[in-house]
Amino acid sequence: MSIEKLSTEEFILRGDKAVILDVRSPGEYVHGHIPGAQSFPLFTDEERAIVGTLYSKSGKESALFAGLDIVGAKMSAFVKKAKSLAPHKKVLVHCWRGGMRSAAIAWLLEFSGFDVKLLEGGYKSYRAYIRESFAKPSNIVILSGRTGSGKTDILKELVEMGEQILDLEGFANHKGSVFGHIGQAEQPSNEQFENDLADIWRKLDLNKRIWIEDESTRIGKITIPDTLFLSMKEASFIKINIPLEFRVERLVREYAGVDDESLIVDLLKLTDSLGNLAVQEMTDMINEKNYKLFAMRILDYYDKRYDFSFSKKKGVLNQEINLVGKTTKEHAKELIKFMGQKCNAL
Repeated sequence: MSIEKLSTEEFILRGDKAVILDVRSPGEYVHGHIPGAQSFPLFTDEERAIVGTLYSKSGKESALFAGLDIVGAKMSAFVKKAKSLAPHKKVLVHCWRGGMRSAAIAWLLEFSGFDVKLLEGGYKSYRAYIRESFAKPSNIVILSGRTGSGKTDILKELVEMGEQILDLEGFANHKGSVFGHIGQAEQPSNEQFENDLADIWRKLDLNKRIWIEDESTRIGKITIPDTLFLSMKEASFIKINIPLEFRVERLVREYAGVDDESLIVDLLKLTDSLGNLAVQEMTDMINEKNYKLFAMRILDYYDKRYDFSFSKKKGVLNQEINLVGKTTKEHAKELIKFMGQKCNAL
């Protein structure tokens, strides 16, 4: 009996309630994997390299026998591990292209009494599918504002109020500016960033409002998927204006004393834009713990960059609002009220 192969869409849907076994090598898994999938490597990275070398130098048959020698000694361990991960013996299995690696594990597990389904086309098909998913028609609203406006925190408050968001900076572990990595976990691979985004994207109602922070194509070392970025460029757009003192206080809270050494190293990257004198003056501010004055100076730099960039977007500006609340929760409430008034006016 042949093992059933599922389309990517069906595979992902079933994966919400079933155990997904990713039989690629550990290195492949770490670089990028389906969210929630368990690493279940047929070969270690070293074993995969050996088999691959034999395939290229000696042909398919030599590689096959080498692979069988490696796998044969581990067959019972595979079954035991699968039972521990899926006590009910229902699993979804995939490799890179839906080839011999997933077929081998699927055969072994089915022989051992498991209910097994395979991913048609493997992880490669999954990657193509998720990138295309971002191109689906959606009701995106881009939230724009100067550095320090608290846009990410406003998004989090909007979630509490029943709104849908896609937190790009949260998934990227980066706040967007040259200093955006400070205090953040290491950024994921670009591939995993896309996978994690797609996992949230597919669960959103694309007919309802989806808030996304205004971003350039890159967030630190991460690049936003082309299909999503194009959708963002064509989306509704709202600019928030928040008083300078509020933004200064926010930057001081986020960066003061967290990692002064990194702050100075990152500041040096702006020497060509700011000039040697300005960088030295701002370095002195950091060393003297005068974070408020530093924040005011760096915001002046970023405000000029933002205003220049924003001037290019005038054609797509739909709405603008001055937020007067003292907290991000109040700002989120103001946004909801503002959007409601706009909808009622239509």
